[in-house]
Amino acid sequence: MTGWRLRSASAAAAVVLDHLVGDPPDRLHPVAWFGRVMTRREARAWSDHRLSGVRHLGAGLAAAAVPVALLSTGARRIGGVAADRAFSVAVVAATLGARSLDRHASEVGEALAWGRIEEARRSLPALVGRDPAGLDEAEIARAVVESVAENTVDAVVAPLLWAALGGPVGAAAYRAVNTLDAMVGYRNDRYRRFGWASARTDDVLNFVPARVGAAIVALCAPRRALDIGRAVCRQAPGHPSPNAGVVEAAFAAALGLRLGGTNRYGEVVEHRVALGDGRAATPGDIVRARLLARRVTVVAAAALASPFVLELWRCSRTDHPCRGVR
Repeated sequence: MTGWRLRSASAAAAVVLDHLVGDPPDRLHPVAWFGRVMTRREARAWSDHRLSGVRHLGAGLAAAAVPVALLSTGARRIGGVAADRAFSVAVVAATLGARSLDRHASEVGEALAWGRIEEARRSLPALVGRDPAGLDEAEIARAVVESVAENTVDAVVAPLLWAALGGPVGAAAYRAVNTLDAMVGYRNDRYRRFGWASARTDDVLNFVPARVGAAIVALCAPRRALDIGRAVCRQAPGHPSPNAGVVEAAFAAALGLRLGGTNRYGEVVEHRVALGDGRAATPGDIVRARLLARRVTVVAAAALASPFVLELWRCSRTDHPCRGVR
């Protein structure tokens, strides 16, 4: 069986593992380790130049991809194909965040449902970078729906696609870039130059996944497919991110909402274009956004698993000349 089918099936299996196990504690999570390593490196190597940021990005990619490549090779030599596949599934699962995304969104939604707005504000930074102080119920709900939409690509669709393309190394490299973008990809005085390489690379790596994610949203909400297409084509280009706007517009149209507005990030205030033509988000829409994100995750995993399953079915036929697993 060809390698791309095995990579795709491993990515699909990682979704199941993430659903069953979820993220380990931060002290054991490889992404958290990576973040601490890169924070220490930034403290030593920061300078207000793009070239310094390019080197920081290169160091991050090496720190993530090289150990995974070496361990994958070792697993295959010691345990054969089965050990290599198990390692691949574990690595890809570590790059996913579907279960943790759903949990954080649920925590904010439940706090709002019980009228505990201060608790919701305290929980919100786990999902978004904007300043939660002073946000009312509607603004918190909008922030959660937008975060669920964007992170359905960042934490599900994109790592799955890069895992299908490049195996565990591809998934680890993507997660490294995405994490660095979250750490240094800001348009403030400190990171405008230093974070430029990480932010632009993240834009490139998410370009196709964001549009695949929007297409899956349309598949999950077929009655609103035309509205989704219009929102993505007409409204998303006005968003400051070439990718987040695409999937946020898709979610807004699928849910019949209007997203976008004024966001405050510390001292930086951004005015986002309206996405979707529906009503403003309410706390109840957090549940609807979570359910839509789950459907997108299931469809993405099923699409990745289907070539492998189809090949197994073909190989089960006695008259089909299978070549075996490589």
